[in-house]
Amino acid sequence: MFKNILAAYGLEIGDVFMQEFGIGLINKTWKVEKSDRTASYILQRINHSIFKRPDDIAFNVSYIARFLQQHHPDYLFITPLTTVDGKELYYDEQHGYFRLAPFLENSCTINTVNTPRQAFEAARQFGQFTSLCSRLDPAKLKITIPDFHNLPFRYQQFREALEQGNKDRRSETQDLIGFLQAHAGIMTTYTDILQNRSFGIRVTHHDTKISNVLFDAVDNGLCVIDLDTLMPGYFISDVGDMMRTYLCPVNEEETDMSSIGVREDYFQSIVTGYLSAMKPLLSRDEKHHFVYAGKFMIYMQALRFLTDYLNNDVYYGARYERHNVVRAENQVVLLQKLLDKEPILNGIVTDALYTTVPGM
Repeated sequence: MFKNILAAYGLEIGDVFMQEFGIGLINKTWKVEKSDRTASYILQRINHSIFKRPDDIAFNVSYIARFLQQHHPDYLFITPLTTVDGKELYYDEQHGYFRLAPFLENSCTINTVNTPRQAFEAARQFGQFTSLCSRLDPAKLKITIPDFHNLPFRYQQFREALEQGNKDRRSETQDLIGFLQAHAGIMTTYTDILQNRSFGIRVTHHDTKISNVLFDAVDNGLCVIDLDTLMPGYFISDVGDMMRTYLCPVNEEETDMSSIGVREDYFQSIVTGYLSAMKPLLSRDEKHHFVYAGKFMIYMQALRFLTDYLNNDVYYGARYERHNVVRAENQVVLLQKLLDKEPILNGIVTDALYTTVPGM
């Protein structure tokens, strides 16, 4: 497999070292290093079962790359290489779609947010990326995952699972079901946003976990990576995903619900980091929905986990009995913690909006 893939990019398999790289759940990744240490690359196999049209991903990335090169040539944007015959992806009939990109030396990724500074730097990078693309028409981008952050669509899937899913599982999860139904106003707010012209549709990353930012050795953010879900969207998707994955000291796999919480200093870092780039671009209504972004993403993920559990784990799978219901409960607890602190968090946003955003 690798011999043909590497040859497509002008590399010889006998002249490189290869090793698996990262812990991504969707795409498979390898680091490729020339034996003479003159160059290193990242090779990825795109998950064709998730991304039905990989060429759309390649189109979006190249379109953004051309725009940034023209308007912001000093911005660090890692663009995949083309094959020797000029193609943006290599297709293998047996193994699918692959891409090769330069590896940025002296850079690293972080799998877990460990300090407020890391949260600030990541938020700043995602905000800067969207800000720099503000003059680009997002309608030009392809939709790589339809309905990815469409909350009414996810709620409808949840309702269908209640009607058609596993009855025993539905019976045992009545408390979780009741909580999600009781908080359906989060979905109603989103439908209102869809009709609100003061909410801008922008170039949005849609997957703002910390591992999608490259850092240097002293925790300075360098650039954003992994643009498979780059699509038109609302700012609440990017901010909400940061809140969902940065605020809590544990992730959605945690089974000890007592360890779930919302760290106010990390929220402060997200606010100041993102607003350092996006404050002039967000409308008044958007700024007032900053905390809502977290509710939006956490609620949607809780819906998706419980929906999958009711549907017998057909989407996420399960490594143990009740895995997805534990994940759903985890997100419900996180959502409640966020709701409990909403007045405090809104105060932090207000303070940031009326003060100069500092560096950290």
